[in-house]
Amino acid sequence: MVIELSTAVASIGAGIAILGGAIGTGVAQSAIGSAGLGLIAEKPEEMGKVLLFLVLPETLLIFGFVIAILIMLSAGLI
Repeated sequence: MVIELSTAVASIGAGIAILGGAIGTGVAQSAIGSAGLGLIAEKPEEMGKVLLFLVLPETLLIFGFVIAILIMLSAGLI
């Protein structure tokens, strides 16, 4: 089985897109989670806001996934 260079580079690029989104999401959620836990300890009624702010960084991973799909579609892998 022979894999063309363009296909290999597109596969690596798709992986990097997802990896970048996952790392960014993890870093953002760690900071938001620790600050949010402190806020909930002092003001339990702010739980909704903290939950919303904790979910927002997940869009980074979704954007990385969409970019990976677009890369794979343009390379003809899907």
